[in-house]
Amino acid sequence: MIEKPYHIPARLGLLSAAAADPFLTEDLLKGVRGHGGVDLAKVVEPLPEDDARWEVEPLRDLVDDAMFQFKGSRTDADGWLAPRLHATLRLTRREAADKRLWNHFALAVAPDYVAWRHPPTASQGKVPRINTARFKGAPDRQCFSRLWWAAEMFRNGADYRPVVTACSNQDLIHNALRLDLVDHRPTALALVRVLERGVASTGREINGLMTAINTAGATLVYDALAEDVPRDPGALRRWIAEAETAPPVPRHDLPTGPDEEPVPEESLLVLTDYLAKLFETAPVRGRTVEA
Repeated sequence: MIEKPYHIPARLGLLSAAAADPFLTEDLLKGVRGHGGVDLAKVVEPLPEDDARWEVEPLRDLVDDAMFQFKGSRTDADGWLAPRLHATLRLTRREAADKRLWNHFALAVAPDYVAWRHPPTASQGKVPRINTARFKGAPDRQCFSRLWWAAEMFRNGADYRPVVTACSNQDLIHNALRLDLVDHRPTALALVRVLERGVASTGREINGLMTAINTAGATLVYDALAEDVPRDPGALRRWIAEAETAPPVPRHDLPTGPDEEPVPEESLLVLTDYLAKLFETAPVRGRTVEA
């Protein structure tokens, strides 16, 4: 386990991939020793100082709490941290799409959390290393962006309960974040319902279902099958504006997200039944589908 940086910035910034590379040292990737953080601060692009959202202390407190609470079950930390990270770091999707923000979070604010949650691994005969994508990678791989986007995709308006369920299955969030279809809220939430029903639960089953959904999506317009209500952009703007006065997110109860209309229950029922039926012929490795 690497140590917490002795220099943690007071505010989030933007760290380009090129600027991050020199700090992805072998010692860091082997989980032996981190970096002090002082030199890294010199190559960070600052964010506006009049925006309270960029304060690091609430984020650092969250990751410290997660490491303490889930020291015996690291993967379980995802379901706890994802909704709280999302509710603490209130972003627009455009802001969240900027990888430089997540690079800075992972390398300057909490590299020890990255090493704790995604420890070094290796195939036989290789030296164990942390995958660099956990520090600066695609949204479905980077340690913190994957959690923020999972919360964004699987929340039902202000309700984060589906996020906790989604994060209980690593294959679901990994595969779902790579599919454009999951941007359709009824589809994302129907996937959670399928998981809750026990229709598909193992990694192989989820992977097979996601393949079937992606294939069916080429010929089926999910919007026509399960209509969603239009999102009110004002609700998100108000929620973001409240960040300056919002108290710390609760540790034992779930936080509350933007006050958006939830997905119509009828749409969820229809699409959940459809996905359950689709799973019957999904290409699940090792399963024989009866004629």
